[in-house]
Amino acid sequence: MTSGKQVPIKGSERAPLHGAHISGPVDPGERILVTVMLRRRQSGKGIDSVIQNIIASRPGERKYLSREELASAYGAEPADIQKVEDFAHEHGMDVVEVSPGQRRVVLGGTAAAMSKAFGVYLARYDSPMGSYRGRTGPVHVPEELASVVEGVFGLDNRPQAKPHFRVSSDGATPMKSSKNIAYTPIQVGQLYDFPKGDGTGQCIAIIELGGGYKASDLQAYFAKLGVTEPRVTAIAVDSGSGNQPTGDPNSADGEVLLDIEVAGAVAPGANIAVYFVANTNKGFIDAVSSAVHDASRKPSVISISWGCAEIGWTRQAMNSMDQVFKDAVAIGITVCVASGDSGSSDLPQQESDGKYHVNYPASSPYVLGCGGTKLTGSGSHIASEVVWNHNGGASGGGVSDVYPVPAWQASAGVPPSANPGHNVGRGVPDIAGDADPATGYQILVDGTWAAFGGTSAVAPLWAGLIAILNQNMGTPAGFLNTVLYRLPVSSGSLHDITVGNNDISGNNGAYKAGKGWDPCTGLGSPDGAKLLTSLKAKPIAAVARAAIKNRSK
Repeated sequence: MTSGKQVPIKGSERAPLHGAHISGPVDPGERILVTVMLRRRQSGKGIDSVIQNIIASRPGERKYLSREELASAYGAEPADIQKVEDFAHEHGMDVVEVSPGQRRVVLGGTAAAMSKAFGVYLARYDSPMGSYRGRTGPVHVPEELASVVEGVFGLDNRPQAKPHFRVSSDGATPMKSSKNIAYTPIQVGQLYDFPKGDGTGQCIAIIELGGGYKASDLQAYFAKLGVTEPRVTAIAVDSGSGNQPTGDPNSADGEVLLDIEVAGAVAPGANIAVYFVANTNKGFIDAVSSAVHDASRKPSVISISWGCAEIGWTRQAMNSMDQVFKDAVAIGITVCVASGDSGSSDLPQQESDGKYHVNYPASSPYVLGCGGTKLTGSGSHIASEVVWNHNGGASGGGVSDVYPVPAWQASAGVPPSANPGHNVGRGVPDIAGDADPATGYQILVDGTWAAFGGTSAVAPLWAGLIAILNQNMGTPAGFLNTVLYRLPVSSGSLHDITVGNNDISGNNGAYKAGKGWDPCTGLGSPDGAKLLTSLKAKPIAAVARAAIKNRSK
């Protein structure tokens, strides 16, 4: 029995969505599922020490944990799981799922039981983004569970994130005009000199918070491109989710097909696993965790094209998601995340608060944030490449209000935030790729051809490239940030973008492109072949040690 005294979970406070108002009470009998995230089992030096040892080494020299080792050493304590189960039964809730490796317990119960158990008031809200079940203030747990529970998700089911794609306004078919051109993803890969390979032996995980795809679209698309159709598998993460195409190319279907077709076109030999889930904070965390811990498909790279400004997240949600990203680093998964399509404000104009924001999860220090450019080719070569900022869309980027500057980014020259107070924080994005719909990608969605752009295209493009890199190296690249920020300019592995800004208001902007890293396009776009050479090259010190060892034989 718990004492009855409840304490708030740090960072769990929520406010209503912009423009939302209460429309009525929640039906007390409504069934709700919540995910309870638990603390890690403290084993050895801890997960942070494991990660530091991994990222201090180069790909090919890293010693990753297996999923089994991760679960055994850093999963949830059985005693902690038992405490949560006892708490659930005491409050009339049932235990739906237990995943020790993911440190996740799913509980089910009525709205009345949940409200009482977690000390919240649940109401129905109407908002510009639709109706949702919501709460304000913090979530509470019994004092005995305060050190055990890191987060509770699902009480509030508001939309958590938005897709980051844009459709060209100049027609709905692949086009080339005086203003616009739409490339195939293969052509974009050629412009970026992707190395030989098709991703064979790799699995690319794609996270989708709605929508779906039709097999007929995939068959027609890859046939048109003249490449082998990749193996695509849909995975329903939570009950009620799954591959559910709407028939509207401008809906979430556009995001789903953009992700699959871009990644599949550049890496058709890779298996593509699409994890579908409801667009809530519970769903988002559940989907990423399911992909990371999928011992059957074993993804080596994850593509995420959904997110929202940091101010739209609770700290408990960001903390729990970051723990999942740490799991990814520990087992050698690269996570590619779109940096957003609303420039340095990262908010739609109707929601703007006059400040600058960066998009999460792109701002997490455990992922590869992917910004956007406008790419113009000449034959198989790049004619020009500048920051994407066109027609109300621009590369998301800036300085985090939540995360300090990571050690691996300390010498990149990240400027103070342009917001009052001038916080010094994590710079976003890390790298970039073609994202302007005016120089976008030919995509087939719900039977309709269109030119797509947005940083949503950049995440799967880089995911496909990383699958090819992994194939060529014979080992997962894993967390790439520490490697990319150390690459000498002379390697030519990245195209430095030096022209443009990401202020969609049309002003000169607080953040501008420049030599080296910048808050619009990061370190730049890839030269895939040269990047592979850099990743495979041994450091001078390692070469010297090998030479000494050989001479001593």
